[in-house]
Amino acid sequence: MTQDVSSPLRFVLFATGVTALGGFLFGYDTAVINGANSYLKASMGLNAAQEGIAGASAILGCIPGAMFAGFLSDRFGRRKILFVCALLYALSGILSAVPRTFEEFLAARFIGGLGIGASSMICPVYIAEISPEKWRGRLGTLFQLGIVVGIFLTLFVNKTVQGMGDDAWNTDFGWRWMLGAGAVPALMFLGLLFAVPESPRWLSQRGREDEAREILGKVGGREHAARELIAIRTASAGEEGRFAELFRPPNLKPMLIAVLLMAFSQFCGINAIMYYSSKIFESAGGGKDAAFMSSVWVGLINVVFTFVAIGLVDKAGRRPLLIVGTAVQTISLTLVGWMFHTQQSGLPLLLAVIGFIAAFAMAMGPVGWLLCAEIFPNKLRGRAMSLASLTVWVSCYIVAQTFPMLNDSPSVGPAITFWLYAGISFVSLLFVFAFVPETKGRTLEEIEEEWNRTGPELLKEGGQP
Repeated sequence: MTQDVSSPLRFVLFATGVTALGGFLFGYDTAVINGANSYLKASMGLNAAQEGIAGASAILGCIPGAMFAGFLSDRFGRRKILFVCALLYALSGILSAVPRTFEEFLAARFIGGLGIGASSMICPVYIAEISPEKWRGRLGTLFQLGIVVGIFLTLFVNKTVQGMGDDAWNTDFGWRWMLGAGAVPALMFLGLLFAVPESPRWLSQRGREDEAREILGKVGGREHAARELIAIRTASAGEEGRFAELFRPPNLKPMLIAVLLMAFSQFCGINAIMYYSSKIFESAGGGKDAAFMSSVWVGLINVVFTFVAIGLVDKAGRRPLLIVGTAVQTISLTLVGWMFHTQQSGLPLLLAVIGFIAAFAMAMGPVGWLLCAEIFPNKLRGRAMSLASLTVWVSCYIVAQTFPMLNDSPSVGPAITFWLYAGISFVSLLFVFAFVPETKGRTLEEIEEEWNRTGPELLKEGGQP
């Protein structure tokens, strides 16, 4: 009897779709502050330094959230940490809406940052571990899709809330509604997680093979479950990985690839544009309304080209997308710098920025998270993704703090700033071409075995051992 393929697909789509809500909350929580900060500043009488701290407070929470989530998920399970993420998001949304003092606000945002940091590590890992190899690329990019949809919707949430009252109302209440609205999807995420299973690879690693077999059977049928369990058992032998193993062969190469790939994904300047898009377009001579519409176009292109990645990642592969994407990033950022250098604005600048956003959204954005979740052994995946996520948030913080200084500096300015990002994108292109492996069409255990035997050379070619 042939198995109904739609049933496993529905099961995996539900589990990964719910997990992608963690990405949506990630995007919403990091972006919503940009519409609220001016009213928050007026409400609490913040100076420039305090305003900067308010904007960075969630990012500062991301760093310990990413650091500890890997160890905790390896010890207690992926699903339990997803529950913790949902609770942190909900708590942060509620507390961010009702602070009486600036210190209470910072604490609330820090709590949200813990959830963002943890979910940036655990969501890609969970999706990679439950997805069959033929769907893993497309399902893995759902996490990035959640992020960009969350970022995009904040534009309209903030705009809607601002329209509910005048500046005085927004100063007293509007910013609270913007931040508090995030508690609604967080509570939805929490409720839906009760119907999501534990990672079968984590269960097998902990010796709970009957539970793992049942979940793998729902993913791909009995034969798939039996085959996967044998591969998982052979690869892990029931061991719990140690952090120090990440820095010894054969794990050192994938660890360096993951850390450098995630650093490049931030130092190309993506969050300089996502966090400061309105300021960039205003500084180029557009008014506030034009800047808002330009930001809407940036957000829309971000979403659309993430769907391009979903359609291509399991067909074209990870490496081709990254090579094309980083090449287009380099060209587009060079053009953005040239627009500022020649004092051009309007449509030419918008098109150059959109070219960069499209390239990032179809390649470095989704493929970076996906690839990092694929290239590590089961026993070390949680710890390895913690380091990769930690790299993202430290790099993100550096970019968020340095962009305003570089952009406003008389000796640097926006042209040189974006040429700097273009140079980093070019280096990332060379890095991808030389070192990043192809992983499409392989089980996680096959990828682990090939690292053990051959390193990245065979993986690059896309051949079988």
